[in-house]
Amino acid sequence: MPIRIPNNLPATGILEKERIFVMTEDRAYTQDIRPLHLLILNLMPNKIATETQLLRALSNSPLQVNIDLLYTASYHPKHTATEHLVKFYETFSDVKNRFYDGMIITGAPVELMEFEEVAYWDELCEIMDWSKTHVYSTLHICWGAQAGLYHHYGIPKYHLDKKMFGVFEHSMTYTKPVKLFRGFDDYFYVPHSRHTEVRKADIERHPNLRILSESEESGVYAISDLSGRQIFITGHSEYDVNTLRDEYFRDLNKGLPIEVPKNYFPNDDPNETPHMNWRSSSTLLFMNWLNYYVYQETPFDISTISEVPKA
Repeated sequence: MPIRIPNNLPATGILEKERIFVMTEDRAYTQDIRPLHLLILNLMPNKIATETQLLRALSNSPLQVNIDLLYTASYHPKHTATEHLVKFYETFSDVKNRFYDGMIITGAPVELMEFEEVAYWDELCEIMDWSKTHVYSTLHICWGAQAGLYHHYGIPKYHLDKKMFGVFEHSMTYTKPVKLFRGFDDYFYVPHSRHTEVRKADIERHPNLRILSESEESGVYAISDLSGRQIFITGHSEYDVNTLRDEYFRDLNKGLPIEVPKNYFPNDDPNETPHMNWRSSSTLLFMNWLNYYVYQETPFDISTISEVPKA
């Protein structure tokens, strides 16, 4: 995987120890090929952990991928050092005149708030509108998916009685073969960690959307528009093996109401070491998105990207 990331990014050392091939900027400049250009809008508080998870998930493609990292100017993160943001991240004003083959919008721990109450909502809406004419395919994750569905299509989110928390079995919903799930088993597993949901009935009423995958227990998982230019993922396929464990003990130590994540710890015992049963499906998900929705579809001259007309 030739994925190009900034020199000295903390994720570099972590991924190299895992024997994942990363290419620094200096080496990438010597490659005489047209790389893919991806933008990651990282809305998570611990940006280093999230960027590492996503870079790992994107690391299994033979394509050279250039990564730009973005954070919101209208809200300054409290859990990431300013030095890290200044060194590795940009704001929308820095990138708005660029074009990208693909973009990822992450989740954010603001789901209990109304969308319009989020400090950076106006800025996020501006970025999502810009993505329709400057990004070929955008992958929205968890709250990012709920935000995108609400902004672009008016799909509401609903509060759950208790947190959807654990690893759940999923299957394909769409009756025709879907490129995003090529190579998947009939049933596969995905971590979820959220207090809200989008509902199948609302999505099915919209002619420009189709549900690709869902779970009997955790609900709708993957939605796309008819062109594949917008994809919405309600779970966290990018999560590490210990992410749910860390979230569970974090909330437990804060005295928050939290149940043991389902289907995660052996024997549902938090003292046991969790096992990862979603790694292969996570790898396929991101590889298929990069290959079928970005690399094979995006124009060579990405400045010619235009908005897809609605049905």
